[in-house]
Amino acid sequence: MKFRLLCVTFMLLLSSCATPTYNYAPETIAISEPPLGLISTVRIGDIMLKQGKYREHEAFYLQAARKIGVAYTLQPGYYLKDGGDGASEFFSPRDEGAGRIDNIFLADRGKAVMTRNNRSELCIVSVYNNYTCEPVGRVDWMKRPVLAHDAFQQTLIYNGKVGSRINIAYREFSNNMARPAFNNNVEYDLSESANIAYKGAELEVLEATNQHIKFKLHQNFNAVK
Repeated sequence: MKFRLLCVTFMLLLSSCATPTYNYAPETIAISEPPLGLISTVRIGDIMLKQGKYREHEAFYLQAARKIGVAYTLQPGYYLKDGGDGASEFFSPRDEGAGRIDNIFLADRGKAVMTRNNRSELCIVSVYNNYTCEPVGRVDWMKRPVLAHDAFQQTLIYNGKVGSRINIAYREFSNNMARPAFNNNVEYDLSESANIAYKGAELEVLEATNQHIKFKLHQNFNAVK
């Protein structure tokens, strides 16, 4: 216990304090593909059109493990921005492909990654808000697409042709997970009309085989709410 207290005291003397902030709001991006009026060709099993939204999140990526001081190591992966206070920015490892903050035995657990001085320093903030820093080194800064809890996407998928009839699959995804109650397969007889519609989406089929479909999109799904 005495050794533990000495270690904590020593680390406190060597480090300063910082309190992470969580005020970052990622940008919501709407997607609607392909563009209206464009002639598109897709193969069986591929997405013909999609509409939805996702969030573009500021982040950085480490390609290799990085030592921060003597007590901490940042493992490779993504670190998403949580907030900032002007002088500093705060990040944490979460989402698919996230990195990890490791600490040596007896060191206080790291709870956040901080950048300082215009992202020239990379720091670890401990659970007691102490931090230690190193020069930033090789870091890939980016805006990472992230599906949030309110993400939503609609798609049509080409399933092939039998005679004059084509099969189209409709799929809804919420937070990157399919919604079974909102999945459906529909057939259209091209001998009756080359124009097909589903849930507000309207397109003109120019060519359809058991390998691909060529079409022109006139309208995507109803606007995402």
